[in-house]
Amino acid sequence: MARHIDPVCRLCRREGVKLYLKGSRCESPKCAIERRNQPPGMHVRRGKMTEYGERLREKQKLKRFYGLLERQFRRYFDLAARSTENTGEALLSLLERRLDNVVHRIGFAPSRAGARQLVAHGHIQVNGKNCDIPSLVLKAGDKVGVKNRAKSIAIVKLNQTGHMEPIPDFLEIIGAEPPEGRVIRIPSKGDVDPRLTKDKELNEQLIIEFCGR
Repeated sequence: MARHIDPVCRLCRREGVKLYLKGSRCESPKCAIERRNQPPGMHVRRGKMTEYGERLREKQKLKRFYGLLERQFRRYFDLAARSTENTGEALLSLLERRLDNVVHRIGFAPSRAGARQLVAHGHIQVNGKNCDIPSLVLKAGDKVGVKNRAKSIAIVKLNQTGHMEPIPDFLEIIGAEPPEGRVIRIPSKGDVDPRLTKDKELNEQLIIEFCGR
């Protein structure tokens, strides 16, 4: 499975906003963008951003926030483009329904990277069955639970203790021993992680224009 292995703090600095890729560290003074808020590299040329650059940066911001590779992102865009709904809202809904994102937002993991690891290592079940596919897109009514074994429960309980973000409206906790949650409905644009638009409002139309050219 391909993955990003370079320092993730460079991604935040490149986009100029916090992408919250390292959990609670991003809220602390250790955050790289707080200490050095400039693009990575020795020689940085400042100039007016072109229209192409604006659209590229918006796409990169969304892709990196959810921890996707380019091929994965293109696949989700193609699915959203074939949908009968608004392409931008359909794309955001697909990304929010990824299993790793749901595991993170329901409080089982401190970050999306941590959630992917939790899923890939076999600690998570979907509808009572073991699932190790972080990219699985969930449907309304699907249940996401922790495997009923001491090690898995201990890891998730520890993460829940330090989880500060509220659980979004499209998810709910339905069990505590072992922890279990459920997707109540298909998420809309209003259910997108508020941290994505905390520093700068997301313009999904620019992403559509970039990917659809």
